[in-house]
Amino acid sequence: MNAVVESSSVLEQRAFQIHPVILAGGSGTRLWPLSRTAYPKQLLPLVSERSLLQQTVERNQAALGFAPPILVCGDEHRFLIDDQMTAIGVEPQQIILEPVGRNTAPALAVAALLLSDRDTDALMLVQPADHAIGDLASLQTAVRAGLPAAEAGCLVTFGIAPDRPEPGYGYIKGGPLLEGSDHVRSVDRFIEKPDRNAAKSYVDSGAYFWNSGIFLMRAGRYLEELRRLHPAMLEACEQAVSGGQSDLGFYRLDAEAFRAAPSLSIDHAVMEHTDRAAVVPVSMAWSDLGSWQALRGVLPDDGAGNIVNGDVIARDVKNCYLRSEDKLLAVIGLEDVVVVSTDDAVLVARADRVDEVSHVVEQLRLRNRPEPLSHRTCYRPWGSYASIDAGDRFQVKRITVKPGARLSLQKHFHRAEHWVVVRGTALVERDGESTLLRENESIYIPIGAAHRLENPGKLPLHLIEVQSGAYLGEDDIVRLADNYGRC
Repeated sequence: MNAVVESSSVLEQRAFQIHPVILAGGSGTRLWPLSRTAYPKQLLPLVSERSLLQQTVERNQAALGFAPPILVCGDEHRFLIDDQMTAIGVEPQQIILEPVGRNTAPALAVAALLLSDRDTDALMLVQPADHAIGDLASLQTAVRAGLPAAEAGCLVTFGIAPDRPEPGYGYIKGGPLLEGSDHVRSVDRFIEKPDRNAAKSYVDSGAYFWNSGIFLMRAGRYLEELRRLHPAMLEACEQAVSGGQSDLGFYRLDAEAFRAAPSLSIDHAVMEHTDRAAVVPVSMAWSDLGSWQALRGVLPDDGAGNIVNGDVIARDVKNCYLRSEDKLLAVIGLEDVVVVSTDDAVLVARADRVDEVSHVVEQLRLRNRPEPLSHRTCYRPWGSYASIDAGDRFQVKRITVKPGARLSLQKHFHRAEHWVVVRGTALVERDGESTLLRENESIYIPIGAAHRLENPGKLPLHLIEVQSGAYLGEDDIVRLADNYGRC
């Protein structure tokens, strides 16, 4: 490929916007026990007080000429993502709901289709939601450098200048500079995760870059390439978009149509086969945070090589990652070890074997254990609940309801419930009668009673729920009415 590109000064005189497309799907197993299917790593605050998703969105908000983001995510995470956007004051253009995961190529296709309905030349900056970037200025400079090539019809990716042989990353071999550009190169080839010796030879050669998974391209150009290379995938995505519908501010894809799309990454579906691929080399303190060990490269240590987070006491400890989300964690006399403690699981691993955590997660799934799926605290559109205690024929939960929110009108066939308000005000509907409860007041919900809980106040409502009965599973809920479309 020898594309001719315009100078960035010419492009900057145009009226255009870059549309961030943030791919926020995926459940993630490599950061278990903190990351779970119901609360994956992109929603976690791993390197700051913000989640990785929030940091990704804010990076784009900080750049001039950027439109509000388009987010593509799983249906089960929609309200969590909406809450996180509200918390940072961002209103996305669109939150697209995938009924099932189909990898990044179909995810980008549905975003491109919705964008191209308005403007087939719309520029997309495609980013994973779960990466860390320490040098924002370098990213912005690289995007500006790639703009002329993307406008000219190239599918531009960003190659990270490697500082070590990393077999866990994909690599890009750069080709000659594009005609008219001092920064953008053609792509010679993509390499899937190599062994360590090959990775070392790539780094030593100076001709290879880490594959960042970040892309800049016109929506129409991506769809053209997808139509040429994978017409069945594009057809399935077109049907999923045309058969989709708006739902409570989200765009819900047609489930049957989207399931028919082949599950392929952008690289495998398009970038490895197109003759329009280009790469912008960049050093921007990038990490895909693919393991607990990777976090050590982006967080400051304590002087002894340790990353410590939470209620931790460490004595004679070196080069360790120590994190506690709940109880006190005491560690003595260890070196090169990862210890992560949550409210229901503890991971202890040698640092050089921490990638094997995915095998542990698979064993847990085969045993039908709940730990890979969710934490004890489960999030719902109205708030959250956490299991406190359970035994024969009883279960105790702590429930938090957001201001102005209310649960579904529901009933249970196998359990009764006692609610005790510990903070805030609760409006309880029980068999058509409404009762206002304040702190230290309680109410009994018998088996079969139609009931609803609401927080009419301006502060979060906290209450303790005691369930009793022969069966206490979450599937013993019959919803009669619901604000969130779950009936």
